Amino acid sequence: MTYFPKYLKTYPNRNASLPFDLKISRLAQGYPAHRHDFIEFSFVIEGSGSESINGVNHPMKPGTFTFVLPYQVHELFTEPGSMLVLYNGNFDMELMTEPGSSFALAELLTDSESLPPFTYFEEQAAKSIRTVLEEIHQEFLGDSRWRDVLLVSKLKELLIAFDRERHRKLTLSGQSAAATLSAIPAAAPPGTVPEQSPAGPAVAASESVWRIIHYIHTHYQEEELSLASLSRQFSISVSRISELLKQATGQTFVPFLHDLRLRHACGLLASTEMTIAEIAHEVGCGSFKTFSRIFRESKGMLPSAYRKAKRDAQRASLPES
Repeated sequence: MTYFPKYLKTYPNRNASLPFDLKISRLAQGYPAHRHDFIEFSFVIEGSGSESINGVNHPMKPGTFTFVLPYQVHELFTEPGSMLVLYNGNFDMELMTEPGSSFALAELLTDSESLPPFTYFEEQAAKSIRTVLEEIHQEFLGDSRWRDVLLVSKLKELLIAFDRERHRKLTLSGQSAAATLSAIPAAAPPGTVPEQSPAGPAVAASESVWRIIHYIHTHYQEEELSLASLSRQFSISVSRISELLKQATGQTFVPFLHDLRLRHACGLLASTEMTIAEIAHEVGCGSFKTFSRIFRESKGMLPSAYRKAKRDAQRASLPES
């Protein structure tokens, strides 16, 4: 039986106008194997340990920056007697795949499929990265004008610095990305038993599951998106696409597509005045009736009840005047 580690489907602010969260984590005993459908990054401030991403280990020490793609299985280990302290950020893929935007970083996602998922910043460079993260964190905790715009800008600055540094390291070492990824996994810390990644070393480049997942994430609002259309787009059989999606995400195509559409719908229900019919159309559901049925099956309530519950909670959290 295939083993699938814990699947995290949400994080703080997931349904906010800016689906982004940043915090400082303190890990005395690491963090168990898990995966999720959002992007995660981390930057180590103090302590030491290691991280396993899809079965390949790398050290975690001050200056280590890690960029984890959706659905990659990863686990953190803290060195005995140490406390691993790190910035940890989570954000939705749409922040990097804005349709039609010349400033989108979709290429970073595609490249990251074949490049190391981490790099190490030396002393002065590490100080610069930490400064950027401190600025992001301060802005994130505030509510100043243009907050979201500035956060996205700073986030892109951070990720570009990471991507440049890992390319620089590869160039200096003369090591190809393919050789890096084919390296033998380092031994796990004593007393741990590494789990086999369900995604495994990847499928052939022509059958890149990441490219398929990326395509679904950027086209899920299109009503005509289907396994048949994906098959035509990637010249891969319907059955093979189904198999690849199941291996990588633990879900077949339809539940995977519904999750994306409903997450978008939840954000719109909580933060806009759009009618439910408009929201159904916006997220790619063909009819109000179909959307309501799917929503109720997933959330246990109708969209109207969900909106009311969210607004009641928001009113309850406001300070009394």
